Amino acid sequence: MYYYEDFHVGDTFDFGPLSVTEEEIIAFARQFDPQYFHLDPERAKDSIYGGLIASGWHVGALFTRMYVDGLLNEMAGMGSPGLEQIRWQQPVRPGDTLRGHLTVVEARVSKSRPEMGILRVNCEMFNQDHELVMTIVGTNYVARRKED
Repeated sequence: MYYYEDFHVGDTFDFGPLSVTEEEIIAFARQFDPQYFHLDPERAKDSIYGGLIASGWHVGALFTRMYVDGLLNEMAGMGSPGLEQIRWQQPVRPGDTLRGHLTVVEARVSKSRPEMGILRVNCEMFNQDHELVMTIVGTNYVARRKED
């Protein structure tokens, strides 16, 4: 189990790979983001994207999956107050294989809750061609190790 004390500014973590299919893109879009360029491969050809693309929210969910599997499940996490920034840099397309990268950019003990540390992180997601497809700046609350 990783606690706040196990993290330092500059620490990096890599996640993935995770591939995305046309069927997954369409299923997510049907339920959560039913815009034509996420739903209809034929009609999407006439969009500014030139074909079907994943919803940005789907891409964020894929990063979250990799983050949970690659680190959060092994961390004394206490949640998050949210994201400061999310940017979709390039479309994610059917057949793309994605990898995530996280860097700790700030680590401090909470003043109001000293049993908790606060990590500020920069996250990046890349496709199989090493093209940046998404960036996130966020914050995680992490339990501090209890002293005996």
